Amino acid sequence: MKIQLNGQEKQFNAPLTVGALLEQLGLTGHRVAVEVNREIVPRSRHEGYQLHEDDRVEVVFAIGGGTWR
Repeated sequence: MKIQLNGQEKQFNAPLTVGALLEQLGLTGHRVAVEVNREIVPRSRHEGYQLHEDDRVEVVFAIGGGTWR
């Protein structure tokens, strides 16, 4: 199965969920935000959210810190 991952075409074995993708990328347990086809996928849905051929997936790290003034 081919998807666009952070702007680059990648091949994965189907079927593939967001949770399985994060596991394959070594990101399980990390604070990340996932967007599929411009729609945010809540963490509670990662395990069951099925990816499809040609989906556009963005994975970004959630980074916090600093002081708001």
